[in-house]
Amino acid sequence: QVQLVESGGGLVQPGGSLRLSCAASGSIFSIPVMGWYLQAPENERELVARITWGGTAYYAESVKGRFTITRDNAKKTVYLQMNSLKHEDTAVYYCNAVPSVAMFWGQGTQVTVSS
Repeated sequence: QVQLVESGGGLVQPGGSLRLSCAASGSIFSIPVMGWYLQAPENERELVARITWGGTAYYAESVKGRFTITRDNAKKTVYLQMNSLKHEDTAVYYCNAVPSVAMFWGQGTQVTVSS
C-alpha cells in the first residue's frame, strides 16, 4: 500500500529553523515530481516547493530563499529545510506528487511559528 509519512514539525520561534521529512513507501517514489504543500488555518492547501527526480527545485515566492527542498531517491525520502521562519509559515505541511494525487495525502506535520 502506497503511503507518505511526514515528520519533523513542531513549535519554533520566528527566525528559527526546522527540517521536515517525507518518507515514502511502495512505488510512489518513481513519480517524477514531488512537492511540499502547506495548509494554513481556514486557507486552501498550496504548493510551496517541488523537486524533480533529477533534483531541480522550484519554490513559491513566499518561501524562496528561505526553504530548500531535497530528495534522497535511495532512501525514498523528501526533505524540506525551512530557515528564517515567520509567523505566516504556521500551517500543516504535507508532501505529495505534483500534481497531487488524492489517495497519497498523509496526515501532515504541524509547524507553528510563535514567540
